[in-house]
Amino acid sequence: MDEKYILSARDVVKQYGDVKVLDRVSLDVPFGSIYGLLGPNGAGKTTFIRIANGITAPDSGELLFMRRKLQREDIAAIGYLPEERGLYRKMKVGEQALYLARLKGLSRADAERQTAYWFKRFEIQGWWNRKVEELSKGMQQKVQFIITVLHQPSLLILDEPFSGFDPINADLMKKEIMRLRDEGATVILSTHNMASVEEMCDRISLIDKSRCILQGDVTQIRREYGSDEYELRFEGDRHGLETVLAGIRCRIIPEAEQSTTVKIRVPKGMKGNELLSAVISCVQVTSFKEALPNMNDIFIRTVQGKEGQANQLQ
Repeated sequence: MDEKYILSARDVVKQYGDVKVLDRVSLDVPFGSIYGLLGPNGAGKTTFIRIANGITAPDSGELLFMRRKLQREDIAAIGYLPEERGLYRKMKVGEQALYLARLKGLSRADAERQTAYWFKRFEIQGWWNRKVEELSKGMQQKVQFIITVLHQPSLLILDEPFSGFDPINADLMKKEIMRLRDEGATVILSTHNMASVEEMCDRISLIDKSRCILQGDVTQIRREYGSDEYELRFEGDRHGLETVLAGIRCRIIPEAEQSTTVKIRVPKGMKGNELLSAVISCVQVTSFKEALPNMNDIFIRTVQGKEGQANQLQ
């Protein structure tokens, strides 16, 4: 196994009765990364997460953690935030945080220190004596996240961590996750929020119908699914721009007639510098970038494409 991976799956298979939930799934999660685990509902993501947490075992294949086969004692180094939250509704928030921190192996002193640190960081010191049932869904989510990270796990597995949050708190959570990554933690992020995947994830695996159908570096995947398009914002003569583009076999993808921001499709193999060199002769360029497809579109195209292939084979 390559030493740069904290978690690796090798041909993992899991079946319940006649239903194969995971079919030879293999993936590698690099140390210090945010790794996106994506897929439609029912694809097998939650089953994989349960195996990674030692909740269930694969029928065949194996998981390697820290360069050796996953052991029961390794679970102490993992923090798991499930999609179905598991707080005790009648218990006070502070008492619950301390209790669950002790279950994860922290001493009383360490549990109190870590809980105080995180409550202050999230500005929820005033919630200490409130019962969980008195909190909103978003407030409960903050408490659940804190409990997940109290014991400073090496690997965080977060299943839909942004559900229940308004945009401000979702942004706070993203920043905290990326800060933990920057401080050395590795994060597996299971989410349907593709904007968060683009913003946060280094690599992804897309699971559909029990199999891994796409994986790799996020930026590289977006480039592979690109269509040789660039976005140009300019000041000057649009007609002159169109004339120059026609001369180098480029075309503007139809948009508003008078728009000063245009998408340009270039011939296969043309580099961005060639296009930029041509257009600066006729307009003032204020912004220029490669127009990559977003992960949401790639997700839909990949899943629907596999479904179409399956239908053709039937």
